[in-house]
Amino acid sequence: MIKSFVGVRHTVLAVLGTVLTLSLSTPAHAEAAAVPDGNVTVEVIAANGSGCAPGSATVIADSDKTGFRIRYHDFVAEAGGSADPTDRRKNCQVGVLVTVPAGWTFAVAEADYRGRARLHAGATALQRTNYYWQGSSANNSNDETFSGPLHGYWATRDVAPALIYTPCSEQKVLNVNTELRVDAGPSNARSSMSMRSSEGDVDTLFNFSWIRC
Repeated sequence: MIKSFVGVRHTVLAVLGTVLTLSLSTPAHAEAAAVPDGNVTVEVIAANGSGCAPGSATVIADSDKTGFRIRYHDFVAEAGGSADPTDRRKNCQVGVLVTVPAGWTFAVAEADYRGRARLHAGATALQRTNYYWQGSSANNSNDETFSGPLHGYWATRDVAPALIYTPCSEQKVLNVNTELRVDAGPSNARSSMSMRSSEGDVDTLFNFSWIRC
């Protein structure tokens, strides 16, 4: 997993991490291919949590059919100062239905997470994300921690160690559960961790690997 920060503090860290290995079967006689010719659609079928009020999370398919993006419109955790104690932890679970052309299937090859942090000295923050296919028993969680002072954009990436494809001819819902948590530290100055699309190039991107069934 790669973590990078852009802003007042410029740091690039490379750390080892594991991504969810989805326990779904690979189609027999699979043939490696590029992208399907037909339409690929994605839609949010459910979104809930303290970090995403109804209608505040949207999903957009990439025009080149290589993946999709989740955008959160009001996803922020805050601690310290006048922040409400309940705001120090926020979470959002989004269920995304991906519909693909007949004769094709896909795996999640990697996921990129981007947001913005305003952490004072002594403050810490956590970004925790897991994603899993509905009906699958596999459910791994990856944590990234951040320390202040940090003011600017952050980005993390999960790269799948193996490509596990969804069964052909089955529609599956990908559940994406993300948590943001902030500890203001000894100074108790107001700090925040966010993934709000209004703050610029901030979203979660899932990249596909396609094969023919």
